[in-house]
Amino acid sequence: MNKVKVGIVGGTGYTGVELLRLLANHPQAEVVVITSRSEAGMSVAQMFPNLRGHFDLCFSEPDMAQLKRCDLVFFATPHGVAMSLTPELIEAGVRVIDLAADFRLTDMAVFEQWYDMPHSCPEIMKDVVYGLPEVNRDKIKTAKVIANPGCYPTAIQLAFQPLLKAGIIDTRHLIADGKSGVSGAGRGAKVASLSAETSESFRAYGIDGHRHQPEISEGLSVMAGGGKVNLTFVPHLVPMIRGIEATIYAKLTADWSQSQLQDLFETQYADEKFVDVMPAGSQPDTRMVKGSNMCRMAVYRPVGGDVVVVTSVIDNLVKGASGQAVQNMNLMFGLDEDCGLKQVALLP
Repeated sequence: MNKVKVGIVGGTGYTGVELLRLLANHPQAEVVVITSRSEAGMSVAQMFPNLRGHFDLCFSEPDMAQLKRCDLVFFATPHGVAMSLTPELIEAGVRVIDLAADFRLTDMAVFEQWYDMPHSCPEIMKDVVYGLPEVNRDKIKTAKVIANPGCYPTAIQLAFQPLLKAGIIDTRHLIADGKSGVSGAGRGAKVASLSAETSESFRAYGIDGHRHQPEISEGLSVMAGGGKVNLTFVPHLVPMIRGIEATIYAKLTADWSQSQLQDLFETQYADEKFVDVMPAGSQPDTRMVKGSNMCRMAVYRPVGGDVVVVTSVIDNLVKGASGQAVQNMNLMFGLDEDCGLKQVALLP
């Protein structure tokens, strides 16, 4: 089959270069245009020397005529950019994957509350599918627009899913404790992201409200059959570059043993290429997934109590962003789901 002709809007951030890294060795994808208003004319290899020999492209100003010649356009842009261009692209038959939050929330009032901007194209939300393959695989295959999930939401929703589908936890008291490396803050220059500010330090942030909270809550509600969930989500910044670790807590409403919980998770994810349920008693850490599209998790019932604990680890730039976007692309174009995504995690 012909290669998927790919455009990337906003290719100079961490998710943009991660898309390029993954697509460089993708046998069925060809990047034909990559845009950046600030770096137009600069070669990709000049900005990202790790890609020398893989791309001859230069960054260019966004040009709708060029983008309309693509089969698929990824938006690796700040919130608000994708929704301004997507209607015209899908009208031209181009499919879209947005790595920002423009299409993640179905309630436009909630979107406007959390992102401080009006939504410019609510009429296309009927064409949007939330791009968590382990939940929406069949819908993703035929979608015109994919809302690629956030990094924290990916790790947290995958950890909660088996418990919610089985209906064995109290949805009024869900807790998610997340930890992320500094690349999650993006590539822009920020004092709070400087090495001298983050090294040898560890802190919580967004305790009184984080933008991923409504996205996670909406996804968990769907998993719970549409009922309301009450989620406490506290993210933390840790002094590493890549990785997310999410520890989730929920009160059991059924007396399930450790072995029953282990079987539940193994059965739920038995056929998933990018979710690895580890043996009972395992301690997943972020280096087990660094550079890969894998989510690894372990489930516990500590000291036989009535609280179930799941720890879930992903690379925030891969399964938490660009890798999941490529996974979605593969599904949309009838490719093997792991095409171009078979990288083994980096150790050390």
